[in-house]
Amino acid sequence: MDSLDGSDWLEPIFGDICRRVGCTDDHRAALEEVIELAVEIAREGREGRKIGTLFVVGDVEEVLARSRPLLLDPLSGHPPEALRIELPELRETVKELAQIDGAFVVEADGTFVSAGRFVEIELGTAGNFLPGLGSRHAAGASISRATDAVAVVVSQSSVVRVFSDGELRAEIIPELFLMSRERILTRGAEIRQIPDAGITVAVAGD
Repeated sequence: MDSLDGSDWLEPIFGDICRRVGCTDDHRAALEEVIELAVEIAREGREGRKIGTLFVVGDVEEVLARSRPLLLDPLSGHPPEALRIELPELRETVKELAQIDGAFVVEADGTFVSAGRFVEIELGTAGNFLPGLGSRHAAGASISRATDAVAVVVSQSSVVRVFSDGELRAEIIPELFLMSRERILTRGAEIRQIPDAGITVAVAGD
């Protein structure tokens, strides 16, 4: 896996995402780490297959109130200092746990709180359901609409999507995120062609 830490070329991407979701400087570092981890999961999969998962970052008390455990929480009982997203061993653990159903709940400072949670979807809100996207994306849209959290969804089609206030704020294609030095997120909703990658990218607008 290529190291992403300290890469100046990521600044336009993360800066644009943070502008769209309205994250503060205090919360930005954790969101960046979660997005990078989501990109790794989307790109690598697990045991030769693609997997999807959901990270919900911030507003933990409200998120826990609007979700329930699907199984005995594998992160329960561990000290907070062992659940920091920047720890390599924790990142590998999260990649393994991403194979089970349910969402990860993450504090705004990057500490994982829970895994394997069922996130309630507000069925009466049509905006939670995006054409062509399934229940995991509906859960991400719904929880970000009902709370101040940001949802980061890894789809089984290897696209990472970011939601806040119930709206899709960004779509990230992992290969372009890692290989291209161009900005792949733009201000307008459009389709862009990255010539050197030869891939068309769907870009979420404001």
